[in-house]
Amino acid sequence: MRFTMPFFDRFLEVVEDEKGISRLSFTDVNDAPLSEMNLTMLELTEYAKGKRKTFTRPLVLEGTRFQKAVWGALLAIPYGETRSYQQIAEAIQSPKALRAVGQACHVNPIGIIVPCHRVIGKNGKLTGYAGGLDYKVLLLKHEKMG
Repeated sequence: MRFTMPFFDRFLEVVEDEKGISRLSFTDVNDAPLSEMNLTMLELTEYAKGKRKTFTRPLVLEGTRFQKAVWGALLAIPYGETRSYQQIAEAIQSPKALRAVGQACHVNPIGIIVPCHRVIGKNGKLTGYAGGLDYKVLLLKHEKMG
């Protein structure tokens, strides 16, 4: 199933099947409205309203072993906290793989739920985000307030 849903002032496109969520990305177009709310939409709506800090929907993460390790480390970052690319690289036992960690974040197929927005530069500087740096800032501020 593929659907879009309102999320702050944009839309999220969600792709999922009986195994779980396989893609979540920002879009400016609501081109596939859903007639009934499902659990993924409910959880994302609760997150946007500040009522949810963790997600329970199953995920279907397809990527290399390295990418999956990075995404697993991202899932371990608590709501409202950040980690540096260096900390993620160290957490997956690849302390010199900072660029590869950044690339794995860049191709993360399930942003927000797999929280690549919580990864920042070692010096605390905000770096790129697939949804746009302004959305990274928005999500981090949203979580700090929650």
